[in-house]
Amino acid sequence: MATTQLLKDLPVSKRLAKNIKRNFIERVIEIILMLSALTAVFITVGIVYILVTEASGFFSDVSVFEFLTSRQWSPLFEDAHYGILPLISGTLTTSFIALGIAVPIGTVAAIYLSEFASHKARETVKPVLELLVGVPTVVFGYFALLFVTPILQKMIPSLPTFNMLGAGIVMGIMIIPYIASVAEDAMRAVPMQMREGSYAMGATKFQTAIRVVTPAATSGIIAAYILGISRAVGETMVVAIAAGQQPTFTFNPLEGAATITAYIVQVAMGDLPHGSIGYQSIFAAGMVLFVLTFLFNIIGHLARKRFAERY
Repeated sequence: MATTQLLKDLPVSKRLAKNIKRNFIERVIEIILMLSALTAVFITVGIVYILVTEASGFFSDVSVFEFLTSRQWSPLFEDAHYGILPLISGTLTTSFIALGIAVPIGTVAAIYLSEFASHKARETVKPVLELLVGVPTVVFGYFALLFVTPILQKMIPSLPTFNMLGAGIVMGIMIIPYIASVAEDAMRAVPMQMREGSYAMGATKFQTAIRVVTPAATSGIIAAYILGISRAVGETMVVAIAAGQQPTFTFNPLEGAATITAYIVQVAMGDLPHGSIGYQSIFAAGMVLFVLTFLFNIIGHLARKRFAERY
């Protein structure tokens, strides 16, 4: 006891006190950073919990087999049908049209900005390109309905006012900045030594960009594609305004159809009582949307990992 009391009475040096204080502050900062990193995990778990809880009430009244195989979706009508396939077909059709526009244009733009554009051109073009991200999606929706669709109708007279083609094209325009920006960052991260080695072997600038830089940056480019897919699948206002809200099982882009997000918006704007089958149907649809996005992300992760190991 006397020794312990003696140690307590000994004066603590200023350096030791400073180190103790610094270690304490660093520990607090570390805990704050860890909690910040776990926030996304907690939010995701909360979203999944809400989806599963609310969707379980829906599936207690509707069979999973009917939900996944039926081609009729009319949960708000008296003669209700609960087949999600029409919403899935509309979602996939508009998403693949958008990717057909955004992937080639975004990739070419990334190659140009990374390998061919001057510093001044890059600093001018990239911010202008990224301005598209700041445009509200409802503006894109009316752009598709009032500008793109009339142009398409001049080329295809039988095209209805609400169609998936116009909505998909505008969605593709909307996600070009996401793909171009992320892919360009991945290409610029490729070591300059690889380019110099290619030039030393007699390759042209174009050959170096296509055969050296692009393969080396494939992992990041695939990540850009996955970001674009997730953005397209989750888009709401463009498809709700321009593609129509009639759930039709079709993969024909010249027809109108509803998507999962468009249906959720349609129901959310209504006045359905909490706990009703119609209200719970939006959580079942949201669960399908979550699973689709999750599957695309898994595929992208596996592809990114494979190419990362190869290069």
